[in-house]
Amino acid sequence: MFEKVNPAHPDKVADRIAGALVDLAYAAENDPKIAVEVLLGHGVCHIIAETSVHIPTGDVETAVHRIAGNLAVDYVEVPQDGCLSENQKNGVRCGDNGIFKGVPVTDEQKKLSAIARDIYSSHPYDGKYILDGDRLIICQSNTDSKELCKLYPSATVNPLGDWTGGSDVDSGATNRKLGSDMADSVTGGGLHGKDLSKADVSVNIYAWLKAQETGKPVELCCAIGDDTVDGRPYAEIVSIARDYIRSVGGFEAFAEWGLV
Repeated sequence: MFEKVNPAHPDKVADRIAGALVDLAYAAENDPKIAVEVLLGHGVCHIIAETSVHIPTGDVETAVHRIAGNLAVDYVEVPQDGCLSENQKNGVRCGDNGIFKGVPVTDEQKKLSAIARDIYSSHPYDGKYILDGDRLIICQSNTDSKELCKLYPSATVNPLGDWTGGSDVDSGATNRKLGSDMADSVTGGGLHGKDLSKADVSVNIYAWLKAQETGKPVELCCAIGDDTVDGRPYAEIVSIARDYIRSVGGFEAFAEWGLV
């Protein structure tokens, strides 16, 4: 059983905005420290960024409007906590406490992800999809349900009828759709809106990649300040995650679909 949302779902729009701000921070510095939270809906986008890099409000507004439309932007920017900054001062160390799990992606999860991407390629609007064995549920906004029924005749399509979706119907918040992004690998840490020093980003990516490579579940934990994780220098974990983020096109692009 698996649920997938597409990049136009309000929660994913929030993730994408957070990712766009992290991209801006990395454009300014090679190793910025940043954590972004986004809450949007009903005409307003609220953003709090704890960051070592100043991001001009105009750049923030440009990113929001490009991704989410003409929302009013409430942007608050504060420096990163001094203790956290000191932790990273003389080396690459784990930026947070946490437990992490990587699990191989199942055939069912791959199948639903492919269906979600296929529908989104023709209907780039808010959508959510569930696959439970042979049962497929499709909720796709701004689309003629009869059209989708022809493509997926055995699916349950838009049970309440055609709908519009988007942030005028539903609010969105960062890291609220981790099940969609990580499937069985989800734990407590948020995947989006953070720099690579944060274990929630780098160790989650590392554990997921290792699970896909080995075909076996991976479980890890770390404490803030650790300089090794899974017997490897934390700098290597960060480097592996950096390469992965670059391979998918940056933090904003990563936020579109997550790891699955």
